[in-house]
Parts: sequence; C-alpha cells; structure tokens
Amino acid sequence: MLGRTDSRRRLLAILVALVVLALSLCGRLAWWQLVRGSDLAAAANRQTTITIDTPSRRGTIYDRSGTVVLAASVDRYRLIAAPNTLSLEDRQRTAQNLIGLLGLSGQDAVDLTGRMVSERGYVVLTHGVDEAHAQVIRNGLANGDLAGLSLEPEPLRVYPLSGAGPDTTLAAQLLGFVNRDGVGQYGVEQRYQDVLAGQPRVEVAQRDANNDPVPDTISVESPGVPGSDIRLTLDAGFELELEQELMAADTADKAKGVSAVVMDPYTGEIYGEASYPSYDANEYATIATTNPSRFIDPVVSSVYEPGSVFKMLTALAGFENGTVDPDTKVHDTGSLSLDHGTARIYDANKKGMGWLKFEDIVAYSRNVGAARVALGLASSTKKASSILESTWERLGFGAPTGIDVAGEVSGLVRDPTVSPWRQVDLANGAFGQGVAVTPIQLATAYSAMVNGGVLVTPHVVLAVGQNDVQPTPRARVMTPDMSVQMTELMSHVIHTVPWYRDNTLVPGYVMGGKTGTAQIWDPTANHGRGGWKSTYNYSFIGYIGKGHPQVVVAITIHEATPLFIAQGDLPLPVESYELFRRVATDAMTTLDLPTSSSTADVANP
Repeated sequence: MLGRTDSRRRLLAILVALVVLALSLCGRLAWWQLVRGSDLAAAANRQTTITIDTPSRRGTIYDRSGTVVLAASVDRYRLIAAPNTLSLEDRQRTAQNLIGLLGLSGQDAVDLTGRMVSERGYVVLTHGVDEAHAQVIRNGLANGDLAGLSLEPEPLRVYPLSGAGPDTTLAAQLLGFVNRDGVGQYGVEQRYQDVLAGQPRVEVAQRDANNDPVPDTISVESPGVPGSDIRLTLDAGFELELEQELMAADTADKAKGVSAVVMDPYTGEIYGEASYPSYDANEYATIATTNPSRFIDPVVSSVYEPGSVFKMLTALAGFENGTVDPDTKVHDTGSLSLDHGTARIYDANKKGMGWLKFEDIVAYSRNVGAARVALGLASSTKKASSILESTWERLGFGAPTGIDVAGEVSGLVRDPTVSPWRQVDLANGAFGQGVAVTPIQLATAYSAMVNGGVLVTPHVVLAVGQNDVQPTPRARVMTPDMSVQMTELMSHVIHTVPWYRDNTLVPGYVMGGKTGTAQIWDPTANHGRGGWKSTYNYSFIGYIGKGHPQVVVAITIHEATPLFIAQGDLPLPVESYELFRRVATDAMTTLDLPTSSSTADVANP
C-alpha cells in the first residue's frame, strides 16, 4: 500500500505562500493606485495632450526717424499634408497639381512629390506661401483638384530695403535675420530677441488619433504678449550712401572687404555701420549653405592688427606721463636695434627723417620715432610696457565696448605683467603691431579723444516701444585738456602732410585723424613656417564737424592689393583717407546732426 503524499505542513506552507503573494499583489496595486495614481494619471494625460505655441507678431525695426521700416513680419502660410488619408492615386494627382499651381520645377518639384506620396500622417510641404498662392490652394481644395491639404499661418520676417550691392539688403550684417523657428540670429535680431519676439500664445488640448487637437478640449494657458517695435540710431538714407561708398572702394581696391562705422562721439549713437561684401537677409537659408561667413559683422566681430592708428595711443601715454609734448624733438633714424642687437624695427621706407617734432613723428607716421617715445615712457622696459598697455586698456582695448548687437569680441591684448614684453614687443606696440582690435573699439577710443575724455558706450537702439534706451555710462579716461591736445594732434596730422591735406580736408569743416597700414602675417605660408602676405590692412580713424567734432568715422580696408609695392609706398586706387573724406562729407550733408554738442557738454560720469 502506497503512503499518503499529502501533508498538513505542506498545505500550510502553500497557503501561507499564497496569502503572502496575494498581500504583495494587493500592496503593489495599492501603491500604484493610491500612492502613484496621480502621477500615472498625469503621465497618461501628457501622452494624450498637446501644447500649441503660436508665436506673437514680432516687433518691427525702424530707422532713427521711426518711419522707415528696416525689418518687419508679414503673414505667410506653411502648406501641410496628411498623405496617409489619401489613396496613392490621389496623392500623386495632388502633387502634380500643386507643382503646377506653385510653379515648381527641378529638385523642388521632386522634393514636394516625395513628401506628398509618403505614408506619413503629417508633413510640411512648403513654407512661406503668400496670400495669392494660398487662395489658389483653397480654390483647388474646393473644386477637388487638391486633397488632404491644409494651410497654417506662419509669420515671415522680411527686410524690405535693398542694400547698395547686388543681392543685399540694407544693414544686413548689423540687423541679422530671423530663422524659420522665429529666433533672431546675429546682430540686432539676436541681441533683442526677447524684446522683438514677445511671448507666444500657449494652448493645450487633447489630441485625436491623427495627432490633431480636439476642438472642444482646447484651453488657453497664456494669451501671449506681442513683440515690441525697435527704433534704431541708424539713418536709412545715410546707411545706403555709406554702403555705396564701401562697395565702390572695395571694387577699386580689390580688397577682401571694406568696413566703416560712423558714430556720435558724445552719445555713442551709431549713425551708420556697414561692411562690403554683405548679403540678402531675405535669403539667409541660401547664404547659410553657400557662404555663412557673410553673417559675421567685421565691425564688431572681427579683429585685425591696426597699425599706425595706434600711434595716437602712444602719444596719449607720452603726454600724460610728461615724457614728451608736441614740440619735443625725436630722432628718426630709419631703423632701430633692440634687445641687444637681436631685433630691429624699421620705418616704412627704411629712411630716417632726422630730428622731428613729436607731432610730426605722428603726422608722418614714423615707426622709429613712436618706438623711441614708447621706450622712453619709463626707466625700464617692464615699467614702460605696463604704462602703454594700461593706456590701451583704459581706452577700452582688450574688452567689449558693450555695443548692443550680438557677437561682439574683445580683441587681443597681451598683458606684460603676465607675459613680459621685450623691447621689440614694446616698440611694435607703439605703432599698432602685436595687438588685435575691432573697428568699433577704435571708433570708441577716438571718440574719447575728441569728446572731452569720456569713454562712451556705442549703441544702435534708440528706443524700445515708446521707451528711450539709456546707454550704460562708462568712465572718464582722460582730462578735458588732454582731449583737446589729442584733437589738435589729429588736426595737425591731416593739415601737415601734403597728401593728407590734399585728399582729406573738406572746406568749411574742422577735421582730424590718423592713418594706419599693416602687412598681414599668414601662419600657414611656407609649409607652416609663416610668412607675410602681399596684401595689407588700411585704416583711417578721424573726426569732422562744424566748429567742433560732430562725428567720428572709422574706416578699415581689409586685405587690399596695392597698385604697386615700393619702399614705404603702398598706394591704393581709393586710399583710406580718401574714403574717410567721402563718408565724412556724406555724413555732414545727409545727417541731421545736433549742433549743441561740444567737448564742454560731456558730463563727468
């Protein structure tokens, strides 16, 4: 007889296990329903809820008059399709009809057909459909020629004014553009993105099987805030004239580019700012694929070695430290041996002019004379280097000016307290080599030299909405008397040197300025050993006005090709000082300039 296989102990163990399992399941169920229930419900709701962001209308950008539109938003549509709701035959028919209605050809027609015959439930066929084509599409839907399509509103940023050059819009590099997502890129559009864009209207709704919102479930989370209009400091008429001058000079000089900025030295308002070549901001997508470097504004975002325009900084350091004055005699020997004979600098023509007054050293742009003054700033190279570099720093070099556009760079200034300068470094710095700056930094520094000694903040926005913008105050960087000396020294330069006097002065106006020429080092030349290019950067920074300086003009001709290269002679078809005269004349005859500003009007911050 077989023994019994059941066992009271075994049955009890099974019962206990089942009870524990049941309690665990109940506990887990309670955990999900009671503790995590609200989280799970919220997660489920999120999976079936969509958020609809509708951008607010973007603010308009005007010139300083408040009447000329530089950038605006217009109503356009994006064309949407739901191909999976149609038969293949209807998709193909709709695609062919659309190609005809929209006038597409080539790759554009192929791309639209590919999207339309797909199995997708939602596809964007094209952007930027204007009202005329939108009405044609509506008619096609009504008469059955088209199917499975819908039009969604889509604001489009437009730049209505043509620039001076072909395929350009006015002030493109300063303004920037707005991408398809409604986000400003570069320039004013990026810097003032939040102000111009406002806040979008936000709606939430449950979605159906096609991912479309269920109308009865739509609720408004935020009504949105329209973008604010902006009024710039630019004068549109003068900006066009400026671009025309730059294009002509660029073509004549066979330059890589030409830039200019024209500003009020007392307020920092930018009346005109441009570079050539430029681009058409309405075609930014094409530019992005072919030549995106055009988006960079050289006035604020590109650095270069300024050359002899920096001799004004050397003069300032010498005047302030009492080591020279305008009448101090300086020996110009054509070349100068430095660092115990291991280095040598030269004047451009390598010929000395003998003993000259310091004001003539600056006027005739003698490198050796400027170097002797820099070396004589103190009893040691270390102390003299610190004095010169601190003068640069005080005038704003090595730091952003604070101009209200995106992408400003700081420039490159080597601190002698961190990396000690040799004699040759100090000498090169005296005439603007071994340092990299932006044109806007130069315009700002020269403004301080002529406005009574105050470093202003350059800016391009006058007002946001109805509220005037107050520029950020900066510091006094020299005494009013020193500013007068610097202004007079700039005047001496262009009244003394015959070729400046004949090609720069405009009768009836006070004027002054300084040129700079710098050869360009190419570190990739000679199989990576480096070498000098056969092109040069040319600059002129100066002022013009009726009775007193009213505008400062900074001209930069980038990588221009001289007519010929001779010892100390690198002529251009359009010299930097000639371009300055043209731009300065345009400014005085076009702009409605304030007449009350003078060095006495600049408040001591």
